[in-house]
Amino acid sequence: MAIVLDWFSSVLVLIGSVFCLIGALGIIKMPSFITRVHAASLIDSFGAIMIISGLIIQAGFTLTTIKLIMILLFLLITGPTAVHALVNTAYHEDEHYITEEDTSSNT
Repeated sequence: MAIVLDWFSSVLVLIGSVFCLIGALGIIKMPSFITRVHAASLIDSFGAIMIISGLIIQAGFTLTTIKLIMILLFLLITGPTAVHALVNTAYHEDEHYITEEDTSSNT
């Protein structure tokens, strides 16, 4: 049973790492500011969930698990909030970040 849990946690960490890598590539490849931030926030949040879930399975039920859950909750609260603040500021203050491509889908 322990071998199955070790294998499953390794797969979760690997999946999370791949998603974080895809998010990093999305930052480079996406054409506009809004799409880059969108790619980074969604993919990295999912990657963090997968990596920390794998670490929780690996740690078992210990104090480390409680700490990992607290870290995960902190990331899930602060990540979207920071992205919202970043996009909101870019939209209201520095309008050269927002292109015609970004605003055409809202009308």
